[in-house]
Amino acid sequence: MKITAVEAIHLRAEDPLIELFDGSYDDCVLVVHTDNGLTGVGETESMAPAIQAMVRGPSAHNHARSLSAVLVGADPADPVELWHRMYESTDYVGRRGLAMHAIGGVDLALWDLRGKIEGKPVHALLGGARRDRLPAYGTIYPMAKTPEEVRAQVAEGQKKNLRNFKFAADPWWLDDIALTGRLLAAARAQAGDEAHLIVDAALSYRTAAEGLRLFPIFREVGIWFLEAPLPLDDVEGHLEMSRHGLPIGVGDLGLTHVREFIEMMDHGGASICQPDISQVGGFTGIQQIAAAAYARRKRVITHGYKTNIEVAANLHFLAAQPNVEPLEFSLSHSPLRWHTTIEHFPVEADGSVLVPQRPGLGVTLNEETIERYRFKQ
Repeated sequence: MKITAVEAIHLRAEDPLIELFDGSYDDCVLVVHTDNGLTGVGETESMAPAIQAMVRGPSAHNHARSLSAVLVGADPADPVELWHRMYESTDYVGRRGLAMHAIGGVDLALWDLRGKIEGKPVHALLGGARRDRLPAYGTIYPMAKTPEEVRAQVAEGQKKNLRNFKFAADPWWLDDIALTGRLLAAARAQAGDEAHLIVDAALSYRTAAEGLRLFPIFREVGIWFLEAPLPLDDVEGHLEMSRHGLPIGVGDLGLTHVREFIEMMDHGGASICQPDISQVGGFTGIQQIAAAAYARRKRVITHGYKTNIEVAANLHFLAAQPNVEPLEFSLSHSPLRWHTTIEHFPVEADGSVLVPQRPGLGVTLNEETIERYRFKQ
């Protein structure tokens, strides 16, 4: 079997919310085609036109090749070996950032393809699932600005059987800290005392001192951990924030390589790695990060705010890990979030999501959605 083409499809759902920090309205779906008709599907959290350029080429030279040039004609049986080919053929483009985003989306498709070739779900290829379901938390963004509306947002998630919630912050949280406290208290009241509440600061704080102004509220409400508080090059600032009694998670907003996660764990006080599987080199890349984290007794909780393609990928990865960690379950209203695939992964009555058991990722592209939202320049 040979790879015949690598396709990068730009999907875009025009909506007022697209101007917010919300990647669920714009997506890049990767499809690896073979000469026997089997295909593998992935996606990546990035700027789709840039990913298309990385995939389609043309190559500049043998250290700045397009991913299509690397893969077309290759046997797809070994995704790890192909990952290294892609990685080594793009080092002029960069072994961080955009190149890793492109490699990540393609790697997901290659593992999906391998699973279909072998007739096994991806988690079986990763060493085997240790569980058949994962507890989920619902991510809410943007947060409403009145306590009543915040309670309604949580209640909407509870109707989907969610028990735990994450609120993505905005800079306005610092404008009126008392109001922010009332909003988070409303979320706690609606969710209940047993619920996990997470805050994703989404790089809202410019300095550690600025972010620490909210810590008394976070402690009072019982925030489980704080995600992405500072620009990721402020390693010292992360270390300072980690000293104030709240676990710090990092990675989903810019870290793309295992060495960057190691730096944040060893020197930035990070206790939780939060890689976006599509941005860190797919299954092949995230396994390197997990190995480094476990060697340091750190946790790995994946980021996931795209479509059911990434939801499926995270389910496979988390199912095969030694410890039970929660699945991020985006509550975005984007049609891409819910309709890019035919398959859906609902939250069960116990608050968990079932791990797919079909070969590969266990997802099929919804061609109607693909054609409806395919971005045409």
